Amino acid sequence: MSTPPTWPVSVKGVAVAHGYVVLLKNERDEWELPGGRLEPGDISPEATVEREIKEETGWSAAAGPLLDVWIYQPLPRTRPERRVLIVTYGCTVLTPDAEPVVSDEHRQIGLFTADQIPELLMPDGYKRSIAAWLRRRSP
Repeated sequence: MSTPPTWPVSVKGVAVAHGYVVLLKNERDEWELPGGRLEPGDISPEATVEREIKEETGWSAAAGPLLDVWIYQPLPRTRPERRVLIVTYGCTVLTPDAEPVVSDEHRQIGLFTADQIPELLMPDGYKRSIAAWLRRRSP
């Protein structure tokens, strides 16, 4: 009997303030959602994403509905052990007037409109999650 693979779990949040989605540029030069790995001592995925958004952007946020779950595998796709299970939540920014600040974990922070997202270098799973949250939020 074979052992099923185990992968790290990363919880991410789609945080939108005044119509702009906050994104962070990582070491692979890709844009990504704020968030981080689910650690053994974490209370819940929602609490983890709220903490990570605060640490990575300075924004306070409340995790809302689960938007998507998908598997990320960085290029080149020759190392299946590098897969990460991504769990994405829609988040309400509780401090929307605060200027987001990039942490030392990322190279850059940016605020993007829905029209700008499709052209950004980022995994399609993030793009799907952003689109899903923006659809749910629109009146």
